[in-house]
Amino acid sequence: MVPYTIHDEGVVVRVYVQPRASKNEIAGIHGDALKIRLTTPPVDGKANKALLAFFAKLLHVSKSSVSLQSGHQNRNKVIKIAGIKEEQLRDVLDI
Repeated sequence: MVPYTIHDEGVVVRVYVQPRASKNEIAGIHGDALKIRLTTPPVDGKANKALLAFFAKLLHVSKSSVSLQSGHQNRNKVIKIAGIKEEQLRDVLDI
């Protein structure tokens, strides 16, 4: 089960990021978070930017609709995706 919370403005998802992977992908569940592999290194916020862009593309929303709520310098992060419903998230993540 993907760890997410529904809010009036959208959905909040807990993620665990693995930087410097061979490709950008969802890699399952890691503890209580959705594991995301990213090719970018965790330097100067590049992995954070790549994470937000990855979710924007995956969910077909604008980059400004996806924001990092916590975990700016940590592998465990909380992201907020505005303007989507639970059904959209479930369809894209196939859950």
